[in-house]
Amino acid sequence: MTTYNAVEQLGFYRKTIDNLDSALLYILAERFRCTEQVGELKARHEMPATDNERERRQMVRLRDIAANLDLDQQFVENLMHLIVGTVVERHKEIAGEKNEFSRNSSPTAAR
Repeated sequence: MTTYNAVEQLGFYRKTIDNLDSALLYILAERFRCTEQVGELKARHEMPATDNERERRQMVRLRDIAANLDLDQQFVENLMHLIVGTVVERHKEIAGEKNEFSRNSSPTAAR
């Protein structure tokens, strides 16, 4: 392979990586939109922000997928802990906002 062909191939790979990075961000944004709705539902019904059993089952499922895809399972677990941790914090914020709104709009708050 000549240097020109190697540079051309590198450019092709980098363009593919750029497209995949963009796709990851779009998927992540859609995931966060969905989890925002979950957080609002949980707050409305006074459900806990975390579901440890679901998180455990999901992690087992994702580790299995990672193994089947020859991905580093620890990397996938770390990534999912980061994502889920961010979601849980947002769910706690939503619940706090709901509680604050409820306190401020109660009849005793007007006194």
